Amino acid sequence: MSADALPHAAWRAARLRALAILAAFALPWLVALAACAQRFGGRTSALLAVGIGLLLLGFIAVVQWRHRDVRWLLRALNARSDMEDSADLLAAPPAGGALRQLQRQRLQQRLAARPADLRLGWPWPRLAASTLAAALLLASALLWPPPAAEVSDGVVPATPAARSPLRLTFSQLQLISPRYTGLPTRRVSALSASAPQGTQLRWTLAFNGTPDRVALIFLDGRRLPLQPRDGGWQADLRLDASALYRIELDGRLQDAGKPYRLDALPDRPPQLKVLAPDRSLSIAPPGQPGWELAFEVEDDYGVATQATLQLTLAQGSGEDITFRELSLPLQGQGASLRRRFSHRVALAALGLQAGDDLIARLVARDNRGPQPQLVRSPALILRLQAAASEEPSGIEGVVKRVLPAYFRSQRQIILDAEALLKQRPKLAAERYLQKSDALGVDQRILRLRYGQFLGEEAEDGPTLPTADASGHDAEDGGDHAGHDHPAPAPATTFGQDVDLLETYGHTHDHADAATLLDPQTRATLKLALDQMWQSELQLRQGHPERALPFAYKALGYIKQVQQAERIYLARVGPQLPPIDEGRRLGGKREGLAPRPDPLRAAPPNDADIAALWQQLDAAPARAVPTQSLAALQAGLRRHGQRAADPLALQAALDALQRDPACAACRDHLRALLWPLLPTPPAAVARRPAPDAQGQRYLDALDAEAKR
Repeated sequence: MSADALPHAAWRAARLRALAILAAFALPWLVALAACAQRFGGRTSALLAVGIGLLLLGFIAVVQWRHRDVRWLLRALNARSDMEDSADLLAAPPAGGALRQLQRQRLQQRLAARPADLRLGWPWPRLAASTLAAALLLASALLWPPPAAEVSDGVVPATPAARSPLRLTFSQLQLISPRYTGLPTRRVSALSASAPQGTQLRWTLAFNGTPDRVALIFLDGRRLPLQPRDGGWQADLRLDASALYRIELDGRLQDAGKPYRLDALPDRPPQLKVLAPDRSLSIAPPGQPGWELAFEVEDDYGVATQATLQLTLAQGSGEDITFRELSLPLQGQGASLRRRFSHRVALAALGLQAGDDLIARLVARDNRGPQPQLVRSPALILRLQAAASEEPSGIEGVVKRVLPAYFRSQRQIILDAEALLKQRPKLAAERYLQKSDALGVDQRILRLRYGQFLGEEAEDGPTLPTADASGHDAEDGGDHAGHDHPAPAPATTFGQDVDLLETYGHTHDHADAATLLDPQTRATLKLALDQMWQSELQLRQGHPERALPFAYKALGYIKQVQQAERIYLARVGPQLPPIDEGRRLGGKREGLAPRPDPLRAAPPNDADIAALWQQLDAAPARAVPTQSLAALQAGLRRHGQRAADPLALQAALDALQRDPACAACRDHLRALLWPLLPTPPAAVARRPAPDAQGQRYLDALDAEAKR
């Protein structure tokens, strides 16, 4: 069959006119039905009604389109008188008899002279009536009072039992992550979610009716009301900390008060790794041109492209050390989550000399906004070794070949303590105590170094080698033949040059026999050591602010010792004043003031947890006091981060508060409180009860003792 001679334009216009008439009848009714479903069934019912209506309308349109096929077209053309019931020839193949071809040409000429119009006419009366009926239905749905609406003044509102209970029919939680994370915006239907700290949350809720008020009730006491917007209820909140919340409708909690979780994932600080050099203290031989430094920084959301290399040049010795600081910007290489920073320090350009120290530290940051997190590398020290001018011999050669151990000066300890005080608000309590304790260790090392000049015992000082096992040379026949010395170490190691003085000076841990200094200088140095001891005590206890006054006094005494001009080399000890025998063991207490005991019992920080544990361990029929649960709830807000899952602990505590008779809730809370119980103090273990044989033995001993 050939359809080339058919009037295709008229055919398509007829089909489109039929679809337009169908849409004109159906669309007003579809809008009215959607409004009715929205009013009586909620937003979900309206969407469902619209979807079903569109599917039905599409099915009818397809049926009408297929109904107007070629046969329908030929019947419509044969309805014209000039077609002479021969329209089928237009759809037949051109081959045939001469009479058929002649009739076909005549029909084509007639269609060209007067084109066919097969479109249906608009049924205006019926269309107007249908549209008016749909409009009336739509107005009725819009003006019909909602189920939860109250009537005018003077009429008693419907009781809750007379209307259907409100329930949640649609929920959406939009999570807009901070820009620095690079995470896309998410939309989830669940009301519990985990998101980076600082994420902007937006709730969109819909119900099967119209409540008067909707709010989110957080377990920490906050209340977030929702506002009606775009056919639903919406609220916005910034997620700064993990929390639990519930949905409240007209003063009633939904889902039996089940709390929903919001987990705030904190942004971890960058992790820094030193690639080169492979040690914290490097010794540079004379003539070394440069120093290679390489670091790798990794972060969960990205590392900043630029970091700062801090260089500190220390020149001088003892307390006369000058410091010069430089900052060099470094450009990172690699991906955003892991960058590599490298630099070659030109030693000659910095003016380093033999014996100087170069301290390097990298400061990197992440992309967190508005305040990035910083990470500092450990201090890397490069020491320039001095070139030996001549070949030494004897004891001098041993001393010259040994480099002094690296330890902090008193001024550096003061600077570090002041810097630690400035960092105290940013550091955790344990980290602050560790840094303060490290400064106390440095203060102890410095005190022992200066204490060797007074003959004090070097607690960790190694023994230096000598020629024989007795600690003296074979040719030593002086006044020291009667002394006993410890066995020498097998080899000379790094940092033992001061021990040579201790070994060959024969101070023997006796302060009055150390006569390298005059009595006045030795007394000043002893005062400095006392102040160092007090500074060390406060630093080890985590109180650098109390240690600073003692550290400053120790620095002042050290400066006085450095200005001493004479050395007293007496070989005998000082003459002590005679002891007044009349005052010994007299028992007199005149002038003695009572000194209160500074030790106080530490308050039990976990008393609430221990008390609640004991109450939960009681019989289930016994209700837990409300004040105990409230006290524990307040304690968890202060230091609840000690728990592995603080939100689970708060949820378990809240469940027991709402249902004190719930045995499962009680057991679950006891299981979560178990890791938080304080460690019991050490006590003497009770002697185990003897068995039958042991008891007979003890009875025999008692019988023998009574004889």
